Amino acid sequence: MRVTAFVTALFLATAATAQEGPIRNTIQSQIDAFLADDFATAFSFASPTIKGLFGSADRFGQMVQQGYPMVHRPQTVRMLDLREVNGRLWQKVMITDQQGRTHVLDYQMIETPEGWQINGVQLLPDVGVGA
Repeated sequence: MRVTAFVTALFLATAATAQEGPIRNTIQSQIDAFLADDFATAFSFASPTIKGLFGSADRFGQMVQQGYPMVHRPQTVRMLDLREVNGRLWQKVMITDQQGRTHVLDYQMIETPEGWQINGVQLLPDVGVGA
């Protein structure tokens, strides 16, 4: 039983590592589209579920502008770790906004016939700096 769990964990870790480049490229391409105010292209990187929720690139773009301004206009973007959680791949991304504030976001990624797509983004709580 332990061997099976270990082999499964090793397989998932290897699969995640193999997907790291394409996943990071998808996220960076969406951010680049936001920087150009190209909401149609940014929307193309969203999963079918996200596309169904918003219905149009314009509504999706408005949501990002209002709810995730750091993604719409980042100063810097740094990809952190890609990991598997309960069978799903999550890419952690650190974004510094135009005011110099740092935000860490988690992007849930899914593989579709069109390639890797973003199935959700959550802003992680600020853990602060310990003394």
